[in-house]
Amino acid sequence: MNDQVQVPWWRTRGGVAAIGFGLVVAFFVLREHYEHALGLLPYLLLLACPLMHLLMPHGHGGHRAHGGTRANREDTPTGRSAAG
Repeated sequence: MNDQVQVPWWRTRGGVAAIGFGLVVAFFVLREHYEHALGLLPYLLLLACPLMHLLMPHGHGGHRAHGGTRANREDTPTGRSAAG
């Protein structure tokens, strides 16, 4: 039986080295192009909202997915059943 545990790629030696190298490259690229990066920041903030809506697991389901209205739920804030 194979009892080896799968390690995520970013926790391996190569993954840590790649992430470190990527951070160093990102630092120098952002340092050289600081004005360009800050100029894109407002657009990135505007893009964050639609991306969150696409990537969120529940979307805009509201509270209907959590058991309906408060009168129909058994777990009211007082701890008593709404039915009686």
